[in-house]
Amino acid sequence: MSCRIMWKALLVIGLFTAAGQAKDCVPRSFGTDKIVCVCNATYCDETLDNDPKVPPEGHFYWYVSTKTGLRLSMTEGQFSENTRPPFATTVTLTVNSTKKYQTIFGFGGAFTDSAGIQISKLSKPTQDQLIRAYFHPKSGSGYTLGRVPIGGTDFSTRPYTYDDEENDVSLEHFSLAKDDYDYKIPYIRKALEFNPELKLVSAAWSPPTWMKTNDKINGFGFLKKEYYQLYANYILKFLDEYKKNGIDIWAISTGNEPINAYLPFDHLNTLGWTSGTVANWVAKFLGPSLAASEHNNTKILTLDDQRIFLPWFVKHVLSNEQAKKYIAGTAVHWYTDFISPAKVLDETHDAFPDKFILMTEACTGTQLDPPRVDKGSWPRGEKYFLSIIEVRHWTVGWIDWNIALDSTGGPNWIKNFVDSPIIVNAETDEFYKQPMYHALKHFSRFIDRGSSRIFITDDNNVKANAFITPSNEIVVVLYNK
Repeated sequence: MSCRIMWKALLVIGLFTAAGQAKDCVPRSFGTDKIVCVCNATYCDETLDNDPKVPPEGHFYWYVSTKTGLRLSMTEGQFSENTRPPFATTVTLTVNSTKKYQTIFGFGGAFTDSAGIQISKLSKPTQDQLIRAYFHPKSGSGYTLGRVPIGGTDFSTRPYTYDDEENDVSLEHFSLAKDDYDYKIPYIRKALEFNPELKLVSAAWSPPTWMKTNDKINGFGFLKKEYYQLYANYILKFLDEYKKNGIDIWAISTGNEPINAYLPFDHLNTLGWTSGTVANWVAKFLGPSLAASEHNNTKILTLDDQRIFLPWFVKHVLSNEQAKKYIAGTAVHWYTDFISPAKVLDETHDAFPDKFILMTEACTGTQLDPPRVDKGSWPRGEKYFLSIIEVRHWTVGWIDWNIALDSTGGPNWIKNFVDSPIIVNAETDEFYKQPMYHALKHFSRFIDRGSSRIFITDDNNVKANAFITPSNEIVVVLYNK
């Protein structure tokens, strides 16, 4: 199929499926071209929620978001060789659905303590609106992935693990935190009600400090060798406890951002690994322990750090044949993408085509990207969109960081505040959907799990990706500069 098209909008999804009733954005401006959609207990903008209908031959539906305020606005279009758009130039995109690449597993965001704290400040109806906005498969974003920290992160109100009793080598004092029961589990359960297809990815930021060489939650610390098996047991206990609460974990990583331990200026909760030590831990301890447990279907991901460490880190890890047997894929973050081209993802895939690549963390508003929260920022929505469109480089999904924060970008116990696609205003019992939210929804709402990426051309002005869904529908996602 070849089509000649010219788009006015910046963010576009061309969806060859259904039209239906939708609720429009209630806009609020925070400056020029800085528009959010306001949601409360009784109203929130939504996409269609009816059964899909196939459009007539030669027709399509498109969902458009623009800097000036459209948010997934649906109209019907028609392909015609004889019709020319009233613009100075055209761009031709060629789609070939017979050329298929990786299978897409999904899109999502993280259930952090900070996100749960902010959601808990809203009334129950508004809480439900927020979770529905992300996880409902029709009216919401259709998230099918969620990330769950194992214990505390910097996006907690304090540093903690699940066993802070010194030298508890029997793990007798292991227990989930109050934060799990108050701020994570209830919202994960609600998300599962909206979408039972939700799969969860987990990672520990740090083990108990007494298991580490520096006895600290952060800094230059590594797992003591005598605790390699004990730490594997600790991870399994987390899986046990969440399962007791009705929550299965689809995958765990070997630990969040292990290279942070080597950065003297970094105060994030962390555990340092080298490629050799983490391979040894997986090969001899975590892998066999997980395989022998009732959680033997839980997958193991390695790296969970920036893609500047690709492909060499993964090559070193998977050179250990025992570790390779247990590891299903690679988790990557986006914070150094500006110095690491997407071709490293291609190189990693080409080296290990049987191991998938999943993007597991992204956010704006970091120290390198001020301000911490920038309500209605269109450039931040663009940044999300252009990152997600890089699924064309073999990643199977994309997971955002905190699903909700307040206007300061917290709480965060080390004051590492950042932005979020949804900002909560507890005083007025409402929340704001930022352009980042809708940028992500252009993908997550329409690209079902099990969709295949297919061939599409693009150019410098129009970036594009295309997919064929399990029900044989074609989805084209476009960004027009």
